[in-house]
Amino acid sequence: MPALELSRARLPATTEIDVVDEFGDTRRQAIAAERALTVYLNKREIVTLMTLGDDPEALVVGYLRNQGLLRAAADLSVVQVDWEVEAAVVVTGHLPDDLEARLSTRTVTTGCGQGTVFGKLLDQTALTKLPDTRLAQSTLYALLQNLNAYNETYRSAGAVHGCALCLQSDVLDFVEDVGRHNAVDTLAGRQWLQQADSANADIFYTTGRLTSEMVLKVAQMGISVLVSRSGVTQKGVELAERFGVMLIARAKGKHFQAINAQHRLTLDAIPARPPRARAAKQEARQ
Repeated sequence: MPALELSRARLPATTEIDVVDEFGDTRRQAIAAERALTVYLNKREIVTLMTLGDDPEALVVGYLRNQGLLRAAADLSVVQVDWEVEAAVVVTGHLPDDLEARLSTRTVTTGCGQGTVFGKLLDQTALTKLPDTRLAQSTLYALLQNLNAYNETYRSAGAVHGCALCLQSDVLDFVEDVGRHNAVDTLAGRQWLQQADSANADIFYTTGRLTSEMVLKVAQMGISVLVSRSGVTQKGVELAERFGVMLIARAKGKHFQAINAQHRLTLDAIPARPPRARAAKQEARQ
């Protein structure tokens, strides 16, 4: 099999502009970059993604993988990004037999910037059985603490989401982009392109909402624990129950809300209740 032709067309994740603050002072401010990248699969235009451009090859491969348009990384022969024409060209030896049917059916999701999934992916049930990953409360707290060392772009410029592949409390890989769906696709692409030591990841973390799109993409990556500092949607819960994904929503500090946890969450670090919360609970019992 010939070597994969892979460009390395990374661009800076931020740029600087002049802003006037509340005191009337003009200063330089870092802002998140946002670029258009049109994806072509075997000369077929698929989609235009809005992205920071920090790791475009991984993003494109992960997007096509998560849409079910690529079968295996070994099928890839070319992944080339050219920012002058804002295009990404992907060449594969195998296309789905029902490619046109898949592309004709698309669902606009709740992803930032309106994510899209093709071919009724949200209706599928035939995913590989996910592992019954366990999580201890103390491990969750350690993971949230470790994640504080990341999100460099968010700290300097804001306006981005971050996602991470983790092995219990260890952060294996972290990606930021203008949309959480881009960040998860980039992580999926890195796994396939073997750009990160994340094959053994058992927890996925996101700063964004736990929507149906996020649950589906994480389940396709073979991960059954999804953690977020944000909330969850009804369809996200439905898919989590269907695929066997444990959701940990609103995870900040010592707080969280576990969904579809059953026997998989070990409560080994229960924090002390605030006095007001204890009084309210006692009143409820009376």
